[in-house]
Amino acid sequence: MTVQDILDWLAKTGTPEVVAGMARFGIPNDHAFGIAMGALKTKAKAIGTDHALALALWETGFYEARLLAAEIAEPGMLSETTMDDWCADFDNWAICDHTCFTLFDKTPYAWDKVDQWAGRGEEFVRRAAYALIWALSVHDKKAADAVFEEALVLIEAAPPDDRPLVKKAVDMALRAIGKRNPALNAAARRTCARLMAKPEKSLQWIGRHALKELESDKVQAQLERRAKR
Repeated sequence: MTVQDILDWLAKTGTPEVVAGMARFGIPNDHAFGIAMGALKTKAKAIGTDHALALALWETGFYEARLLAAEIAEPGMLSETTMDDWCADFDNWAICDHTCFTLFDKTPYAWDKVDQWAGRGEEFVRRAAYALIWALSVHDKKAADAVFEEALVLIEAAPPDDRPLVKKAVDMALRAIGKRNPALNAAARRTCARLMAKPEKSLQWIGRHALKELESDKVQAQLERRAKR
């Protein structure tokens, strides 16, 4: 299958209704065909892993082509340079989060990129750092608590950032860590308390918002059940 084959399929499958709906969620739609995620995932499954095709699809700049690229790329073949280049191309939260959750978190460089991108000023590069923590918290079942404790230190040291898409990513990363197990829940709640004590309103919001879920009866019951397994 070629890039042109994919672009032809995208053009044939997309709908104006989906394109219009993207704008309501803050996703730029000027380079989009308007295709539901379910259809894209079905197409990706049919294609299978094809790293060369993934790289070529990304270069087209089309939104759905890049979503497909993240689905069919081979994590073990993805270089740090390509990760940096793709991250620099992020222009909306959806492509950022999808790429981090589908591909970047499976690479051997994931934690290195967390450290490198967290201090960057670009909105979606910084969001990618915390989206990666969030993704790793959910997907890396074998990781030791120590790496997530270090991530909590990074979260606490994060510079104040009032941009909603950055602030919400930090919040989600913190909450995801705190839902892994009781020990990390306690550590994350302590981080929340320290953030709430800071003078910056964005950090207070993160701490307050994350703590509300982490100390909820629902999360505590889930952690208790997990601890008994």
